[in-house]
Amino acid sequence: MKIEIKLFLFLAPFFVVVGVVYGLLSDFSEPVGYLGLPLVGALMAMVGAYLALTARRIDARPEDDEEGEIEQGAGDQGVYSPWSWWPLAIAAAAAVAFLGLAVGWWVVYIGFALGVIGLVGWVFEFSRGQHAH
Repeated sequence: MKIEIKLFLFLAPFFVVVGVVYGLLSDFSEPVGYLGLPLVGALMAMVGAYLALTARRIDARPEDDEEGEIEQGAGDQGVYSPWSWWPLAIAAAAAVAFLGLAVGWWVVYIGFALGVIGLVGWVFEFSRGQHAH
């Protein structure tokens, strides 16, 4: 995780400085740029801080070893259910919600409701049926 931590924590001040320079060059007349860029820097700092705190809790990964071999990263990488249809349901709900931005706000609420149903189904997928715990 060392390279990810450096990437996020070193780019955070860059975005803050670029936001200030952008504000000076535009006479602070355009609020999105001089406000948005430092906020991107703050988000980069938050992600970098999270990665730094997480790196303290877990063991070093094979990617962090300069002398590491590809075989060291082999094995179980987590739980993934390739047969799951719930991500497709969540994507369809997001499409309906974005359609609501063009058609009308009432469609956004339908997309949000469908998204909640899809998210609950995806979260509890392993809690029922053949794969119940």
